[in-house]
Amino acid sequence: MEEHTGIITINGNPLTLVGNELKVGELAPDFELLDNDLSTVKLSSFRGKVIIISSVPSLDTSVCDMETRRFNEEAGKLGKDVQILTISMDLPFAQKRWCGNAGVDKVITLSDHRHASFGIAYGVLIKELRLLARAVFVLDRECLIRYIQMVEEVTDEPDYDAVLKAAHKLL
Repeated sequence: MEEHTGIITINGNPLTLVGNELKVGELAPDFELLDNDLSTVKLSSFRGKVIIISSVPSLDTSVCDMETRRFNEEAGKLGKDVQILTISMDLPFAQKRWCGNAGVDKVITLSDHRHASFGIAYGVLIKELRLLARAVFVLDRECLIRYIQMVEEVTDEPDYDAVLKAAHKLL
Protein backbone atom coordinates (compact mmCIF):
# COMPACT_ATOMS: atom_id res chain seq x y z
CA MET A 1 0.00 0.00 0.00
CA GLU A 2 1.30 3.44 -0.92
CA GLU A 3 2.39 5.85 1.80
CA HIS A 4 2.94 9.58 1.30
CA THR A 5 4.67 11.99 3.65
CA GLY A 6 5.21 15.72 3.47
CA ILE A 7 1.64 16.45 2.37
CA ILE A 8 -0.14 17.23 5.65
CA THR A 9 0.63 18.13 9.24
CA ILE A 10 -1.23 18.37 12.52
CA ASN A 11 -0.11 21.24 14.72
CA GLY A 12 2.96 21.45 12.48
CA ASN A 13 3.92 17.79 12.95
CA PRO A 14 4.13 15.72 9.73
CA LEU A 15 1.72 12.85 9.18
CA THR A 16 1.70 9.90 6.79
CA LEU A 17 -1.13 9.40 4.30
CA VAL A 18 -1.95 5.87 3.20
CA GLY A 19 -3.57 5.02 -0.10
CA ASN A 20 -3.80 6.15 -3.68
CA GLU A 21 -2.82 9.64 -4.72
CA LEU A 22 -5.67 10.80 -6.96
CA LYS A 23 -5.33 13.36 -9.73
CA VAL A 24 -7.70 15.81 -11.39
CA GLY A 25 -9.21 14.22 -14.51
CA GLU A 26 -9.34 10.71 -13.08
CA LEU A 27 -12.56 8.83 -12.45
CA ALA A 28 -13.33 9.00 -8.74
CA PRO A 29 -13.18 5.56 -7.13
CA ASP A 30 -16.59 4.23 -6.17
CA PHE A 31 -17.09 3.45 -2.50
CA GLU A 32 -19.50 1.79 -0.12
CA LEU A 33 -19.91 3.66 3.16
CA LEU A 34 -22.46 3.63 5.95
CA ASP A 35 -25.22 6.22 6.21
CA ASN A 36 -26.53 7.35 9.59
CA ASP A 37 -29.16 4.59 9.51
CA LEU A 38 -26.49 1.92 8.79
CA SER A 39 -27.53 1.51 5.16
CA THR A 40 -24.83 1.19 2.52
CA VAL A 41 -24.32 4.20 0.26
CA LYS A 42 -22.28 4.15 -2.95
CA LEU A 43 -20.73 7.13 -4.72
CA SER A 44 -22.31 5.90 -7.95
CA SER A 45 -25.77 6.55 -6.49
CA PHE A 46 -25.06 10.30 -6.85
CA ARG A 47 -24.04 10.10 -10.52
CA GLY A 48 -25.74 12.86 -12.50
CA LYS A 49 -25.08 15.47 -9.80
CA VAL A 50 -22.07 17.62 -9.09
CA ILE A 51 -20.59 16.09 -5.94
CA ILE A 52 -18.54 17.81 -3.29
CA ILE A 53 -16.82 15.31 -0.99
CA SER A 54 -15.56 16.78 2.25
CA SER A 55 -13.23 14.41 4.08
CA VAL A 56 -12.80 15.29 7.77
CA PRO A 57 -11.09 13.73 10.81
CA SER A 58 -14.11 13.85 13.18
CA LEU A 59 -17.34 15.82 13.35
CA ASP A 60 -16.79 16.14 17.10
CA THR A 61 -13.87 18.55 16.61
CA SER A 62 -14.30 22.29 16.28
CA VAL A 63 -12.85 22.69 12.78
CA CYS A 64 -14.81 19.74 11.34
CA ASP A 65 -17.94 21.08 13.04
CA MET A 66 -17.46 24.54 11.47
CA GLU A 67 -16.62 23.07 8.06
CA THR A 68 -19.63 20.78 7.91
CA ARG A 69 -21.99 23.51 9.12
CA ARG A 70 -20.59 25.86 6.44
CA PHE A 71 -21.03 23.26 3.70
CA ASN A 72 -24.58 22.63 4.95
CA GLU A 73 -25.32 26.37 4.53
CA GLU A 74 -23.75 26.38 1.06
CA ALA A 75 -25.71 23.27 0.04
CA GLY A 76 -28.91 25.24 0.49
CA LYS A 77 -27.63 27.86 -1.96
CA LEU A 78 -26.22 25.47 -4.55
CA GLY A 79 -29.49 23.75 -5.42
CA LYS A 80 -30.57 20.20 -6.14
CA ASP A 81 -27.94 19.56 -8.83
CA VAL A 82 -25.19 19.51 -6.20
CA GLN A 83 -24.75 16.94 -3.45
CA ILE A 84 -22.33 17.51 -0.58
CA LEU A 85 -21.01 14.47 1.27
CA THR A 86 -19.02 14.67 4.49
CA ILE A 87 -17.04 11.53 5.20
CA SER A 88 -15.31 10.69 8.47
CA MET A 89 -14.29 7.70 10.55
CA ASP A 90 -16.97 8.59 13.12
CA LEU A 91 -19.50 5.86 13.84
CA PRO A 92 -22.85 6.35 12.07
CA PHE A 93 -24.55 6.79 15.46
CA ALA A 94 -22.20 9.65 16.36
CA GLN A 95 -22.76 11.26 12.95
CA LYS A 96 -26.53 11.04 13.37
CA ARG A 97 -26.33 12.56 16.86
CA TRP A 98 -24.02 15.33 15.65
CA CYS A 99 -26.25 16.18 12.65
CA GLY A 100 -29.31 16.36 14.89
CA ASN A 101 -27.58 18.62 17.40
CA ALA A 102 -26.06 20.83 14.69
CA GLY A 103 -29.20 21.06 12.55
CA VAL A 104 -27.30 19.72 9.54
CA ASP A 105 -29.88 18.45 7.08
CA LYS A 106 -28.53 19.13 3.58
CA VAL A 107 -25.10 17.51 3.80
CA ILE A 108 -25.07 13.72 3.85
CA THR A 109 -22.65 12.35 6.44
CA LEU A 110 -21.12 8.96 5.74
CA SER A 111 -18.91 6.71 7.86
CA ASP A 112 -15.72 4.98 6.67
CA HIS A 113 -15.10 3.37 10.07
CA ARG A 114 -15.43 -0.28 9.01
CA HIS A 115 -12.72 -0.77 6.40
CA ALA A 116 -11.23 2.69 5.77
CA SER A 117 -11.84 1.88 2.11
CA PHE A 118 -12.66 5.49 1.18
CA GLY A 119 -9.58 6.74 3.03
CA ILE A 120 -7.33 4.31 1.18
CA ALA A 121 -8.98 4.75 -2.24
CA TYR A 122 -8.76 8.55 -1.99
CA GLY A 123 -5.35 8.67 -0.28
CA VAL A 124 -6.60 10.47 2.83
CA LEU A 125 -6.18 7.84 5.55
CA ILE A 126 -3.83 9.16 8.24
CA LYS A 127 -1.63 6.22 9.23
CA GLU A 128 -0.72 7.50 12.69
CA LEU A 129 -4.31 8.29 13.74
CA ARG A 130 -6.57 6.04 11.60
CA LEU A 131 -8.57 9.16 10.85
CA LEU A 132 -9.20 10.88 7.53
CA ALA A 133 -7.25 13.92 6.45
CA ARG A 134 -9.05 17.17 5.74
CA ALA A 135 -9.55 17.25 1.98
CA VAL A 136 -12.19 18.27 -0.53
CA PHE A 137 -12.89 16.64 -3.89
CA VAL A 138 -15.24 18.14 -6.49
CA LEU A 139 -16.64 15.67 -9.01
CA ASP A 140 -18.56 16.35 -12.19
CA ARG A 141 -21.83 14.62 -13.11
CA GLU A 142 -19.91 11.60 -14.45
CA CYS A 143 -17.86 11.29 -11.23
CA LEU A 144 -14.67 12.61 -12.81
CA ILE A 145 -12.46 14.47 -10.36
CA ARG A 146 -12.39 18.14 -11.37
CA TYR A 147 -10.84 19.67 -8.24
CA ILE A 148 -8.82 18.44 -5.27
CA GLN A 149 -7.92 20.45 -2.18
CA MET A 150 -5.71 18.68 0.34
CA VAL A 151 -5.64 20.95 3.39
CA GLU A 152 -1.99 21.02 4.45
CA GLU A 153 -2.59 21.66 8.16
CA VAL A 154 -5.34 19.37 9.49
CA THR A 155 -6.40 21.99 12.03
CA ASP A 156 -7.14 24.56 9.26
CA GLU A 157 -10.41 24.95 7.37
CA PRO A 158 -10.47 24.45 3.60
CA ASP A 159 -10.60 27.34 1.13
CA TYR A 160 -14.38 27.38 0.72
CA ASP A 161 -14.34 29.97 -2.06
CA ALA A 162 -12.08 27.80 -4.23
CA VAL A 163 -14.26 24.72 -3.63
CA LEU A 164 -17.47 26.59 -4.46
CA LYS A 165 -15.91 28.16 -7.54
CA ALA A 166 -14.90 24.70 -8.78
CA ALA A 167 -18.42 23.38 -8.18
CA HIS A 168 -20.11 26.36 -9.89
CA LYS A 169 -17.98 25.76 -13.02
CA LEU A 170 -19.64 22.37 -13.37
CA LEU A 171 -23.25 23.59 -13.16
